[in-house]
Amino acid sequence: MTALDAVAAARPSPGALARRPRPARAGTLSACLTFGRRALLRIRRTPVQLFDVAVHPVVFTVMFTYLFGGAVGGSTGRYVGYLVPGILVMTLLVTTATTGAALSVDVASGVYDRFRTLSIRPVAPLVGALLGDVVRYLLASAVVVGLGLALGFRPGGGVVGVAAAVLLVVAFSVSLSWVWTALALLMRSPGAVLGVTQAALYPLSFFSNVFITPATLPGPLRAFVDVNPVTHLVTAARELMAGALPGRQIGWILVACVALTAVFAPLSVRLLRTR
Repeated sequence: MTALDAVAAARPSPGALARRPRPARAGTLSACLTFGRRALLRIRRTPVQLFDVAVHPVVFTVMFTYLFGGAVGGSTGRYVGYLVPGILVMTLLVTTATTGAALSVDVASGVYDRFRTLSIRPVAPLVGALLGDVVRYLLASAVVVGLGLALGFRPGGGVVGVAAAVLLVVAFSVSLSWVWTALALLMRSPGAVLGVTQAALYPLSFFSNVFITPATLPGPLRAFVDVNPVTHLVTAARELMAGALPGRQIGWILVACVALTAVFAPLSVRLLRTR
């Protein structure tokens, strides 16, 4: 027997291959969790992604507390209680900008072209990436609240009020991330996506009630602050942490979350299919 005959004899027949059960298609939940794990592994391998989560809230909280606390709030102790909910909102909203930038990197490198060849739902890679972002949002929230407690912040709502405020802000951040996801699939340039998101988020954050009360602002600027969605989110977070239940504010925010997700999530999936 020659070497070729031995190889042919060892090779399984087509009938044997046909009798093997075909692997089942991965379920949507399983695929989403797998891509969520991928997002977390990327954070572990490139911890610089946590830079904005760890450094941004510390710098802004310490700087504004000790530079402007006495002038704005009368004392640093009183001002930190006003500032922490605002910093929580600002930090998480700014952190959402990296969602679109990271997706744009994957798109530019061809990773999502490989994902499209897999037998999975097109939405799975997008949802998985957002699941990884939720972990980053929770880490950022822990940094903000922990630093606030160290500086003297004592929320009247206790653990329940703080947890409710964090969940509300995280929910809004996830829905806003769908906007940057769609933007990333349209622009396909990480630098351009990051520039557009920061150009939108920083003005909305600074021209709000994050740092000062709107009553001290001039008329036209105060009118903008009053209709700014960030203002309503900060107000709801402050009242929840104080132990109150801002039903009207929470209702508007939840409506905004549903509207953003309902519009931009299907749009993102469609853009991913047609790109």
